[in-house]
Amino acid sequence: MHLTTRFLLACASVALAAGAGQDWSHYVRIAGHGLRLDNVPAIIAESRASYVFGIEVDNDIPGRYESFLDPAAKLRAIREAAVQAHAAGNKAFVYIAGLECITAHADKTPHSFFKDHPDWVQRQINGKPAVFGGGVAFWVRPGDEDVWISPYAPAWRSRYMQLVRRIAATGIDGVYVDIPYWMTHFEGWEKTWASFDDYTVAAFRRETGLDARHDIRLNDISDPHFRRWIDFRIRTITDFMKEIDSNVKAANPHCLTIAEIYPGIEEAVPRVGADVYELYQVVDAIAHEYQGPADSMAASKSPDDWFDQMIGMFAFRAFAGRKATWMLNYSWDGEEHVRIPEAMKTMFAAQLTAGANTWDAQGHVMSGSNDLAVRTEAFAWIARHEHTFYDPREPVHPIGVYFSPQTRDYYPDEFVKAFKDTMNTILKAHREFQIVAPRTAALFHGPAVIVPDAARIAPGEIAALRSRGLPISDAEPGSGAFSALLNKAAEGNPVSVSAPPSVIAQIARVHGKLAVFLDNFKGIVAKRNALPEPEANVEISFDAGPGSRVHVLPFLGEEKEIPVHRRGKRLVARVPAFRRAVVVWCE
Repeated sequence: MHLTTRFLLACASVALAAGAGQDWSHYVRIAGHGLRLDNVPAIIAESRASYVFGIEVDNDIPGRYESFLDPAAKLRAIREAAVQAHAAGNKAFVYIAGLECITAHADKTPHSFFKDHPDWVQRQINGKPAVFGGGVAFWVRPGDEDVWISPYAPAWRSRYMQLVRRIAATGIDGVYVDIPYWMTHFEGWEKTWASFDDYTVAAFRRETGLDARHDIRLNDISDPHFRRWIDFRIRTITDFMKEIDSNVKAANPHCLTIAEIYPGIEEAVPRVGADVYELYQVVDAIAHEYQGPADSMAASKSPDDWFDQMIGMFAFRAFAGRKATWMLNYSWDGEEHVRIPEAMKTMFAAQLTAGANTWDAQGHVMSGSNDLAVRTEAFAWIARHEHTFYDPREPVHPIGVYFSPQTRDYYPDEFVKAFKDTMNTILKAHREFQIVAPRTAALFHGPAVIVPDAARIAPGEIAALRSRGLPISDAEPGSGAFSALLNKAAEGNPVSVSAPPSVIAQIARVHGKLAVFLDNFKGIVAKRNALPEPEANVEISFDAGPGSRVHVLPFLGEEKEIPVHRRGKRLVARVPAFRRAVVVWCE
């Protein structure tokens, strides 16, 4: 079949899926592009040729001071991108900055964001403004001025929301908001807990009656005022994104709001104030620039790093509910001993196993590709099998693992370690799991919920779990009680998985069928080898009636039926050797 025809058929299948209850955001295969009015045809042509669905374009109106003042030219380019994407049966979304604005050549002009509006900028408690020069980050060129803005600056916020409405009104399918953070992530700002600008301090006083500059003991979690400051900062970013979405929908009800966030489930969340758990409630999708705690490329990850990455992605999917999870991860950026195709394919496979959408990029930026032929091969295959990976996965009989966002906010190192230790033990035992959080606890129907680091969780939070009738356990990994819970969960599950500890299994019901999503990290060596060794020692058994059959779909391979045998009422299948990922289901 001709490539263009197959591309349009893939887009048509997405349209049918959206009509069945999921919108286009659940089926994207993303690549990014710098946007100008004259390069729109080239963007559409490359997207068609490499099976991209969900085209990111970037001309950042509010994040560049020149277009913050006069957006007309960039709005024309966005409108043209939308028109041509739709003509090709595709979707397009446009990048804008959240609380950052760059003035080009600020060292040579009398006007810049900071020169014109110094009161709009975030500040440390000592009054130092969040204004930076070239070299502070790879996207800030020499001579440029980079500022971070207070979300409480009223004149700026009014102008920003006006621009958001004008962008959405172009007909673009999504507004993609990057870095809606408090400035605490550049060198020297990490422990400042900014911002202490006049507007933010006044907002905190209105809400709490406290003076943020004098009534808080920064970095002292025993101080109740500091805890209120942490909560306030997270709520501020969440409310900011909620207002963006309200303005997007006012101008274009069909336009989605997507937030790009790099903090995952670790300590960076309370520091920058962007909590994916909270944000999933107020946006349509989140793009996670999440490399895991190692902050490494796919080419640089060890098997332990991949387990961390998978735990993060599983948490995102649990927080998302029925919304989409996009992964803006990076495959390779100069790791000379690793072949680029292997790093790319291993990254794509892991994301698919977790049910997250893929994004191909070159190096450590949002656009380009490290290998366009690999993108084309992988995206074409994903398009053919998108419903297998991206349609809803329903729990079967899981053991619950409780994630407490507030405990993470106050005690990030201790709680995250306990949570990950619990998850790692369950993953290596290949038991079905479900990550449970305060907002999703009512949806859990398994045999027990394990609460990591229970001693630090607020008593009221535990009481709320018990009030729902959930069976709660504070058993620690390695204990007899923990093993007993895992065995109890296995006894009631119609699916069981036997596999080496280098394999991750996710059990779910998809389209009414029992399914297992497997990922293999055997033989991976950080910065040396991103190609897993074949794994042939996986056995899966299903409770299944007469006439049932088992199918497998290996990553980048073809679906096939595999031999089975009976063991009591169980149908047992040995999974053929696979390198990266495979889906196994019974029907």
